[in-house]
Amino acid sequence: MAEEKQDAAPTGRNKDEIALDMMKFIAVTTGYGKGNSGPGFNKGPARSAEEYAEALLELYGKCRKTVE
Repeated sequence: MAEEKQDAAPTGRNKDEIALDMMKFIAVTTGYGKGNSGPGFNKGPARSAEEYAEALLELYGKCRKTVE
């Protein structure tokens, strides 16, 4: 029992959960995937729901690679 798995996260969370939290943080703080909008003006049309979802899935994949 003294031995612990080396691949387990110290908090008891798995890599998928950590990658998901990382993706959420980046998406919320940066507006990742929402389109080209800026404060007070809009440079172009906002992305469609499908494009936004695709951007978030891409970001999640990048976060998963980083956590591994």
